[in-house]
Amino acid sequence: MSLDRIQLLRNVGQFDSVSEGAQFPLTRLVLIYAENGRGKTTLSSILRSAGTGNAHLVTERHRLGAQHPPHLVLTPRAGPPLVFQNAVWSSTLPGVAVFDDHFVAQNVCAGIEIGASHRQNLHELILGAQGVALNAALQGHVASIEDHNRTLRALGDAIPVEARGNMAVDAFCALPARADIDVTIQDGERDLAAARSADAVRQAATFIALSLPSFDIPAINALLARTLPDLEAEAAHRVQAHLVKLGGAGATWVSDGMQSIAAASTDVDHEICPFCAQDLANSPLLGHYRAYFSEAYDQLKRDVEQQVRELNNTHGAPAALTFERSLREAEQRRNFWGAFVQVPEITVDTAVLARAWGEAREAIAEVLTAKQAAPLEGSILPEAAMAAIANYEAAKVAVTACSESLTACNDQIALVKERAAEASVADLTADLTRLKITRARYSANVAPQCAAYEEEKAAKTRTEGLRDQARIALDNYRQNIFPAYQRVLNDYLGRFNAGFRLDQVDSVNTRGGSACSYSVLINNAVVPHTADVGPSFRNTLSAGDRNALALAFFFASLEQDQQLAQKIVVIDDPMTSLDEHRSLTTVQEIRRLLPRVAQVIVLSHSKPFLCNLWEGANTADRSAIRLIRAAAGSTFAAWDVRQDCITEHDRRHELVTEYLQAANPAVERQVAAALRPILEAFARVAYPNTFQPGGLLGPFIGICEQRVNTPGQILSQADIVELRALLDYSNLFHHDSNPAWAMQVINDQALVNFAQRTLAFTRR
Repeated sequence: MSLDRIQLLRNVGQFDSVSEGAQFPLTRLVLIYAENGRGKTTLSSILRSAGTGNAHLVTERHRLGAQHPPHLVLTPRAGPPLVFQNAVWSSTLPGVAVFDDHFVAQNVCAGIEIGASHRQNLHELILGAQGVALNAALQGHVASIEDHNRTLRALGDAIPVEARGNMAVDAFCALPARADIDVTIQDGERDLAAARSADAVRQAATFIALSLPSFDIPAINALLARTLPDLEAEAAHRVQAHLVKLGGAGATWVSDGMQSIAAASTDVDHEICPFCAQDLANSPLLGHYRAYFSEAYDQLKRDVEQQVRELNNTHGAPAALTFERSLREAEQRRNFWGAFVQVPEITVDTAVLARAWGEAREAIAEVLTAKQAAPLEGSILPEAAMAAIANYEAAKVAVTACSESLTACNDQIALVKERAAEASVADLTADLTRLKITRARYSANVAPQCAAYEEEKAAKTRTEGLRDQARIALDNYRQNIFPAYQRVLNDYLGRFNAGFRLDQVDSVNTRGGSACSYSVLINNAVVPHTADVGPSFRNTLSAGDRNALALAFFFASLEQDQQLAQKIVVIDDPMTSLDEHRSLTTVQEIRRLLPRVAQVIVLSHSKPFLCNLWEGANTADRSAIRLIRAAAGSTFAAWDVRQDCITEHDRRHELVTEYLQAANPAVERQVAAALRPILEAFARVAYPNTFQPGGLLGPFIGICEQRVNTPGQILSQADIVELRALLDYSNLFHHDSNPAWAMQVINDQALVNFAQRTLAFTRR
């Protein structure tokens, strides 16, 4: 695509409201001449803005004093017009490459200094569109990673410090979940408590079994059922009937009396009553009493008494107190060991136990008391007593279960004792802290925050992978593009006859982004970009060198552009500080570039430079415009380049030739005055060693006469005679040789004759 017309420039730079550009179609080569301050730089900025879409390049040139914002209309050769209005372009003009002061300041140097931004911009210039796209992709991923980092910092800061302690956020969020965390923490707390109380743990006793005595029901029933089977039933009946008459203590009273009788019989030869001293020899009951209250009877009573004592000893108040003391000790040990191991609750209801135990004991005691009162009466434990015993046994089962659960902890207690003896409080503290942090990591309020952090971290990792891929692609591209660019660049510097070259043109990654690194070689010596003392870029390269370097950068970047055929190349005043050779080289490079691009637009204040471009261009491909002063700023006007391209010598030749073709009395004196300069110009070109600048034809003819027929002959004798004649005529019309030259009469026939002879002489 190329630009066809500059339709409208309004309220920008020197252009108030200029529509004259619509009258001038823009060809493949467009030359725009203007004096300084007429608007060349503004046009360059407008074209750069149209190519990039950067509205700031236009708005910053808002015409001073204008009430309305800039309004521009550019017409491309194909497609709708490009309109800039309300600080935005309707569309862009792709492929515009501009060389101007802005290009130099952005990509090469600012004045005499090279900054980091210059080398970064130069890096993009060298990369070209493809490389810039690769670099943009890389920088996009880098920027995304920075966004991830900012998000991660925010998400990390949102995680409570009290939850993660002094642990880093990454390590905190990476903690693995544990299903048994609560149990493990509880065990850890106990281990730590045991380690801190190692001496107490070592000395503390383990659990001992809780025991309650049982009631020997078979033995009690056997005792209750015992009688005296050798005692005659009739005798037993009569004794028992008599004892009933005696009352409740009658049996004891009679038993004691029988013992007294037995003791008294050892002193007399017959038995007497211990109470009334009567002779008992003929008493009918004495025999019965003797059988009734025999040794077996006494043994029975003693057995009953023994059972009562055993009942009181085993199940009496001391036994109950002993059990209660054992229970209190178990509770104390449970309170101590509960800090280190899982110890079950002691669920014994002592009130229920005491009541059941007492009721069973009282029920058995009551039966034994009855047996004591009537030893010869056989019986068994009644149902009430058995029910009381059953209640006691039920309560005893609960005690046994509790005891077993407590003693079952002794194995764990042994491990606690063992670990406590070897444990490190510091290590256990650290382990417990980590466990508690792990629990906090997966708590209801922290887990979602960690999940968001982990998700963002995973996204960052994916972006880092894309960044690495983009960097590899860019590095591969750089490996080819930078060496090639260096070769092309130095080739251009050679054409510009620069006294320096660039070496080690390469790409480097800096904190601010990718940048171009290069060395300046002067006389094969490396000159640094900057230096506080000694040679550096700013004191070794002249203004012309810096401009030549900028042009070389620009042309070399175009050489690397794969879309060169679609480019619109804009060159604004490239002649700054360039000598004649470099000016000619610039003209040649623009001519070489012209057939390879869509359009070249050159703006300059140098007519000779533009004329050189004009003369070498195809007439169908060239157009010229000039920016001139208008009533309010600048405007467009046609530029007749031909009139500025021809020299005074060309004009004289044209004047004489036209006069020979058609007589014109109005110019005949000018024709006569032109003859001598034509001859002088011929001699200066034909014989530069003899006819020096500022020389005169008279002395020249004298030298020619001296060299006739010598090896150094300049003109033949005939030519000398002819040149003398022509000089004599032409001197008539010059003030230095004829004071009355302005009044000299001119004969048309003579003028035509000498004019023809002059042109003929200069064609030899």
